[in-house]
Amino acid sequence: MFPIEIACEEEEEKEMDNGKEEGEVIVKEAVNIRIKVVSDKGSRTASSSSSSFCQADECGEVLSMAKSYNRRHKVCERHSKAPVVLVSSIRQRFCQQCSKFHELAEFEDSKTSCRKTLAGHNERRRKARTHLSYP
Repeated sequence: MFPIEIACEEEEEKEMDNGKEEGEVIVKEAVNIRIKVVSDKGSRTASSSSSSFCQADECGEVLSMAKSYNRRHKVCERHSKAPVVLVSSIRQRFCQQCSKFHELAEFEDSKTSCRKTLAGHNERRRKARTHLSYP
């Protein structure tokens, strides 16, 4: 979530007698209240998220009501899990590690991650295993 700033520009004091002789009641009213959402990433326009479609050929699914992951990577849930998708007239698959479409040759069998990402993952696992074993 983003931090929220709330600012009151000006306060007015109004004295109300209400016909009482003992004392006066003071009521403070906020004149202008502004709520501002603060973000480090800058402002986003409504058109960037409301008009995004799945990038698969001939899909055309509007992603405005999809999960944030699908909106961010511009792929509908069906095509993110499909074994073969046409993107730019090329047979591809969505890599769940890279969050990108790659050609089918970059995948091993029916895996959902490309060879490059799996190689990096296995390398990190091997390093961790050698540090744990003692001779």
